[in-house]
Amino acid sequence: MPVARLSPIAAPAPARRRRAGHWPPRGSRLAPLAGVALVAFAVGAIAGQRHEPPARAIARQWADAWSRGDYGAMHKLLTRPARRRASLARLERTYRATSETLTLRRVEAGRPRQERDGAYALPVRFDTRIFGRLSGSLRLPIVEVDGAAGVDWRSNLVYPGLRGGEKLTRETTLPARGPILARDGTALARGPDRLSDLGPLAAEVAGRVGQPPPERAGELAQRGVPRRARVGLNGLEREFDVRLSGRPGGILRAGGRSIARADAVPGEEVRSSIDPAVQRAAVEALAGRFGGVAVLKPTTGEVLALAGIAYSAPQPPGSTFKIVTLAGALEAGVVSKRDTFPVETSTMLEGVKLENANGEACGGTLRTAFAESCNSVFAPLGAKLGARRLVDTARRFGFNEQPTLAGAARSSLPSAEEIGDDLAVGSTAIGQGKVLATPLQLASVAATIGLHGRRVRPTLSRGGRGGATQAVPRRVARVIARYMRAVVTSGTGAGASIPGARVAGKTGTAELRNTVIEDPLPLEPGAEPTPVPEEDKTDTDAWFAAFAPYGKPRVALAVLLVGQGAGGETAAPAARSVLLAALKR
Repeated sequence: MPVARLSPIAAPAPARRRRAGHWPPRGSRLAPLAGVALVAFAVGAIAGQRHEPPARAIARQWADAWSRGDYGAMHKLLTRPARRRASLARLERTYRATSETLTLRRVEAGRPRQERDGAYALPVRFDTRIFGRLSGSLRLPIVEVDGAAGVDWRSNLVYPGLRGGEKLTRETTLPARGPILARDGTALARGPDRLSDLGPLAAEVAGRVGQPPPERAGELAQRGVPRRARVGLNGLEREFDVRLSGRPGGILRAGGRSIARADAVPGEEVRSSIDPAVQRAAVEALAGRFGGVAVLKPTTGEVLALAGIAYSAPQPPGSTFKIVTLAGALEAGVVSKRDTFPVETSTMLEGVKLENANGEACGGTLRTAFAESCNSVFAPLGAKLGARRLVDTARRFGFNEQPTLAGAARSSLPSAEEIGDDLAVGSTAIGQGKVLATPLQLASVAATIGLHGRRVRPTLSRGGRGGATQAVPRRVARVIARYMRAVVTSGTGAGASIPGARVAGKTGTAELRNTVIEDPLPLEPGAEPTPVPEEDKTDTDAWFAAFAPYGKPRVALAVLLVGQGAGGETAAPAARSVLLAALKR
């Protein structure tokens, strides 16, 4: 660092001599003044470093704003005439169109350098998906207008070397789409026509390709996929679309000049987790009925089969949701496995009667009430648990969460504040109200209980492993697992029983139109009572969620049959055939 030198005038001689011993040494007398001078010099040096010409400051600010994509800040750096020529909307539109053409991931503008003619050269590097890294030096014109400096912006400033009137364009070459294979290597979709060795069976899970919906325009533009290209629309084609599509190639042109080119990279071969035998069993279990079947491998989250509306159209889950309610109640301590309940046909909440299925009387121990799916027990239990704790428990099981599979619909229930009074909470607790779930979600719930409360998120990749969390304590899950076993051995799920397989499950019968039973009005004297209509089975969705074997599950599933009566009568037997196929693998 430079050393400040003191001039003689900086230390004037004293007016009169002091007595000996009262003068400090000469070096000590000069030290304070030297320190002041050094500080003054340093401050001046820093101020000199901070000062930069306005044009350089604008070039630097332009580079910083461009690097972070702040088009508003860039527009403020334009001269007044340039701002009149180009609105913020036009400037932003021009840069975004350039980003789409380049398939831009990131732009880095470096330190500006002043050239001899006063303009500034700005080094720029573009990281693109198709063409890799492109770089060049942009000549940034900074002029002074009415005493203020600014960028004299023209549309050719979006890319180095672009001449006036030229535009960046891209000619795209699409690669061959990769094949989708089943777990055992069987082709589920391959070639331009997406043919399969399994015929129509594969179409149930492979999905379709076609022109993309408008909501995917931004994502596909970033990947460099033209708007009219065929992409995965649903199923496995949608889930693995990025890998199957490969990377487009093409030529980048500035006007008529070719400035970059890249070869197309074919799509990958994708091995899915789908098991053809289990998939066939799932499709056959539906037997042409409207509904869905989802089958999982609990320990890894691998999806073995998806049939029908397995993850696309959430429905009221009915009593299968009592798994969630019971988990929350046990964890919060609002119920104990030693508790007993009166045997009743209905319960009252907020002055309104809620009846058990078919008006049956049930109660007794908590295990029996769960096995027999007693609304008269679980609706008040949900109200006692409360909306906040019920919603929190459901969230940990995956409700109100964005699914990990592309195109999957979200299973949901309202927030605690939106649910309402005890009647609404009680209805929610038995899977009615505004609760909606997919078979995939309920298969995950069953798998979580089978794994002692450990929730593994679903994946469609063979050998993949979804992220895992502890949804509920192990002690809670163990109790519920025993109760789910009782559902099959002595409760409503007996239709899913398999000798030697030790299936554990939960039935559900979701009312589609009415869950509240009103007391009839008294009859007028001499009036005939209105005949009781026969049970309308189209008014209920039938559900069954299960895992097997109990203790060490290798498979978990959920079956939904829309408008098909009681879960124990239709869904549980359908699930049995799927469990048999899965347990043989």
